[in-house]
Amino acid sequence: MTETSQRSRPLRVLAAMSGGVDSAVAAARAAEAGHDVTGVHLALSANPQSFRTGARGCCTIEDSRDARRAADVIGIPFYVWDLADRFREDVVEDFVAEYEAGRTPNPCLRCNEKIKFAALLDKALALGFDAVCTGHYAQVILREDGTRELHRASDMAKDQSYVLGVLDDRQLAHAMFPLGDTVTTKEEIRAEAERRGLAVAKKPDSHDICFIADGDTQGFLANRLGKAEGDIVDESGAKVGSHEGAYGFTIGQRKGLRIGTPAPDGKPRYVLDISPVTNTVTVGPAAALDVTALTAIRPRWCGAAPTGPGAYTAQLRAHGGETEVRAELVDGTLEVSFTEPVRGVAPGQAIVLYDGTRVVGSATIASTVRATAGVA
Repeated sequence: MTETSQRSRPLRVLAAMSGGVDSAVAAARAAEAGHDVTGVHLALSANPQSFRTGARGCCTIEDSRDARRAADVIGIPFYVWDLADRFREDVVEDFVAEYEAGRTPNPCLRCNEKIKFAALLDKALALGFDAVCTGHYAQVILREDGTRELHRASDMAKDQSYVLGVLDDRQLAHAMFPLGDTVTTKEEIRAEAERRGLAVAKKPDSHDICFIADGDTQGFLANRLGKAEGDIVDESGAKVGSHEGAYGFTIGQRKGLRIGTPAPDGKPRYVLDISPVTNTVTVGPAAALDVTALTAIRPRWCGAAPTGPGAYTAQLRAHGGETEVRAELVDGTLEVSFTEPVRGVAPGQAIVLYDGTRVVGSATIASTVRATAGVA
């Protein structure tokens, strides 16, 4: 049974309202369940017009107005909180620094860790709120011994537990996800929003990275890091092309390589390695992307840390599938081996471990072991 359904007393709940349909329905359900709900929209940019416009983002003036209208319909108080400085430091600057170092970050995961369930939660608790409610599709389950577990959503097609794998015990104790334990399609969520009179019922979902206004990640990075011409080389070190910044590439990338020399076998080439020190990008065949093991740092556990080696499933991207692994925590570092090789694993990404539907925890990938080319 989920914690939402087990809670018998009304709570003071702060509902984070992005201006989208999911967070609006989540706030409405929390209010309908008898909780004392207050809506809040996070202003995450000092210049909201620099973030996405229209329905593509979650951080614009338009989104703030949509959230306010939804709160009015639900009948709850509503505020806008300015967290732009924290967001810039903890999410945007981290994003740029990670790419500059040749790694591939996940800004949504970092936002959950540093903003929604740290800065926002801390402020909520200081003001006397019991929980922060969001429109994420995941479940917090309260066990008989009083401990809490984070689980996948009932509907795997909408599950968002991957980007919540950074939450610890304290954060889970004050998290509420009203959408996670209901098996409903997105169309049914929209229909529910319409029945409730919420104007966001037909608003398109947000996509990509909210703080990149035009969706051009490479252009965004170039504006902040400047162009830095370098070589694209094959596995032998021979130059096969050039680039304007190694930070504009990620492991496993195929498109946009602008390679003038075709591969000897005529097959596509993929990014195998990114070296910020030499400003080179190494490309090669798809098979060279096969990874058999990895090392991950900065583990965060959704409960007690695992002891000894264990068998788990792992998810490596927000919209990726599960793969079987064996993992062990060794001197604070997570050592992971895959039952079958996987492709496109990049340092900087998060690996999230699962025991069935339960989220065990997450860590940041530091290095990988290739099936054919050693350590990357």
